[in-house]
Amino acid sequence: MGAIITFFREGGSWMYIILLVGIAGISVMVERVLYISIKNRIDTVAFVNRVLELLQRGNITNAVEFCRMSQASLPRIVRAGLEEAGKRPKDIQQAFELASMVEIPKLEKRTHFLGMIANVATLLGLLGTIFGLIMSFQAVANAPAAQKAILLTAGISTALNTTALGLIIAIPCMIIHSYLQEKTNEIINDINVNVVRINNRLMALKG
Repeated sequence: MGAIITFFREGGSWMYIILLVGIAGISVMVERVLYISIKNRIDTVAFVNRVLELLQRGNITNAVEFCRMSQASLPRIVRAGLEEAGKRPKDIQQAFELASMVEIPKLEKRTHFLGMIANVATLLGLLGTIFGLIMSFQAVANAPAAQKAILLTAGISTALNTTALGLIIAIPCMIIHSYLQEKTNEIINDINVNVVRINNRLMALKG
């Protein structure tokens, strides 16, 4: 713990700025992981098969109630379409589309910030290092020759702490960003495919 505190203090005031960026990144990561991986966790195959089964039996009301049991995006979109089941095919299709326009942006929301935070943390780390090196060279400019090497080495070591912290923050942000993008695309693809399946079954029943 003492080594961490020393590492942080030696980096100077830039470390606090980079730390704030890191806290923002952690907040986004936690919120997005909870929303994507927990709130939207659903057995898609089992859900869709159950809805199709209820529709085949003509139990649209039960299908709607089944959708209400989950707060994931797919059930919410499906429910919006099923609630319009007694109307024209065009109205049903529009209900599915409008619900998708509401739910899909929620899946993509704030994820792009992680890529930005990773870049900003890295750049701030490099900027802190550059300023640290400038200050180090200025400090040794008028120092005795015997102490110049020691002061310069210590100054460079301190300056590099900001780069290290920036990378420590950037790397997890980039990893989680890639994970969330892949998971989000998977959920959106499932929504697109299964909404079409359910809509086709509704149209077949009306026909």
